[in-house]
Amino acid sequence: MWIIVGALGATFFQGVTWRTPWSQIAEVFGVSLVFPMAIVPLVALVMRRVAPAVGCRFPFPFDWAVIVVVMSALAIVGSVIAISVLRLIGYIGPGEFGEWFMGSLRISLVMTLIFGLSATALEDLRARLDERTLELRTKERDEAEARRLATEAQLVSLESRVNPHFLFNTLNSIAALVPKDPDGAERMTGQLASLMRSSLDTAGSPLVPLEEELKIVRDYLEIERVRFGTRLRYSIAVDEQAPKTAIPRLSLQTLVENSVKFAVTPRPQGATIAVRATTGEGRVLIEVQDDGPGFAGVEMPDGHGLSLVKTRLEMIFGGRAAMGIENGGAGTRVWMQLPADAGPAARRQAQRRPEQGRGTSGAPRE
Repeated sequence: MWIIVGALGATFFQGVTWRTPWSQIAEVFGVSLVFPMAIVPLVALVMRRVAPAVGCRFPFPFDWAVIVVVMSALAIVGSVIAISVLRLIGYIGPGEFGEWFMGSLRISLVMTLIFGLSATALEDLRARLDERTLELRTKERDEAEARRLATEAQLVSLESRVNPHFLFNTLNSIAALVPKDPDGAERMTGQLASLMRSSLDTAGSPLVPLEEELKIVRDYLEIERVRFGTRLRYSIAVDEQAPKTAIPRLSLQTLVENSVKFAVTPRPQGATIAVRATTGEGRVLIEVQDDGPGFAGVEMPDGHGLSLVKTRLEMIFGGRAAMGIENGGAGTRVWMQLPADAGPAARRQAQRRPEQGRGTSGAPRE
């Protein structure tokens, strides 16, 4: 197509009008066709390799200046090839090569730059479109994976709340408190309602301030302390700058439940759980440490709560967040580190992925 269009352009560039005899038009078109047949394949072959390399090495507009120079050189080489072909077939006499070269050079340069730059620009736009399409498909794939993880996390969270042992123990504790401590029973009922609400909240933001998450953690620990008594001991220490930090909903709750299940529940003497949040160098370190028996291995199995928390951190914060498990043999420390300035920005990013706002909790540790 570019060859035909170039030949037509060169034909009319030489002053051909509707009054020009058809035989002369056919002759001019035929001769003009030789030039784009020599120039266009040459430009296409060379620019397919040169244009991407130039775009990577030179900033705009220097990249286009280099492309213009390269295309001008190709136009000259193509003109020499075309004139040589006309000479070989006898259309040009022995002494007319220089005259034809100088006469055709201006037309060859103009037509090569017009169509060559247009084709290069279209190819650049097509490449950008392909890149955006790939990004969109990757994003759709990530969002589908996030929806799967969010659904799984929500089911894990809800399952931990309606688990017969937890629910019946909590209701029995409330019933035991009613005769001797009505205010305590009422308070515990409110704490249970708060936990249930947090697990069922699918419309809330995927990220919440740390202080809001801490309220849920306190409600949970107070409910469990009624059940375990002095076997459950806990402390919460948070830097002044940390409470406003945005963290994934129910992520800290998952870490605390993990310690209760594996450090407090199986031991007659129970365990102490320490929740800490410290800030420094633009980062917030959130830790949950217990003095329980520890466990073998520090892997986070796929589908378990700790693994879901880690995946959510990666999807929301990317490489700016991290999570790890440390087992010293006399207790376990699970930590999350995330940017202290991620509050508003991360909330906006997470809102664009509403499927991540389903929460996660109740993860077993193996």
